[in-house]
Amino acid sequence: MEHTISVRVRNEFGVLSRVAGLFSARGYNIDSLCVAETIDPKVSQITLVTRGDDETIEQIIKQLYKLIDVIKVVDLLGEPYVARELALFKVRTLPESRAEVMRIAEIFRGKIVDVSPESYAIEVTGSTDKLRALADLLRPLGLEDVIRTGRVAVARGV
Repeated sequence: MEHTISVRVRNEFGVLSRVAGLFSARGYNIDSLCVAETIDPKVSQITLVTRGDDETIEQIIKQLYKLIDVIKVVDLLGEPYVARELALFKVRTLPESRAEVMRIAEIFRGKIVDVSPESYAIEVTGSTDKLRALADLLRPLGLEDVIRTGRVAVARGV
C-alpha cells in the first residue's frame, strides 16, 4: 500500500542524505521525494511516498525517529490530507494537432509556459492520477517528456 510520510527535520547539512540512506540500507524504495525549507529557516519539510504494509511503515517511522535531526514524522494515510504535484509536459506538435493539445491542456487547467515552432511546454498541478491521465491523452499527440516535482502534502485542519 502507498503511504505519504511527512517528516519535519532540522535544516542541517547531510540530513536528507541520512534519511535517504536509511531507506537504501534497509531496502525500502522512495517513490517520490520533495524537500524544502518551512517558514522557519531552521526547519525543513520532507514529503516522501513509499510502499509497504503497516508493519513496514511502522518500522520506517521508528527508524526515522532514531535519526538525530528528525523532529516529527506523520504517516498521512491515517488522516485527511491534501496532496499535489507539479509536472511539466513537453509535447511535440504538428500544426494540425496544436489546437487539440491546447484544448486538452485547458481541460486539465494546464498553462502553456513555452511555445516553439515544434513543441509546447505545459505546466500542470494536481493529483498523481490527474497527471497520469493527462500524459495518457497527450501521448498519441506527441508527448516527448514529463518532468514531475514529486508529491507535496499537508494534513487538513489545524
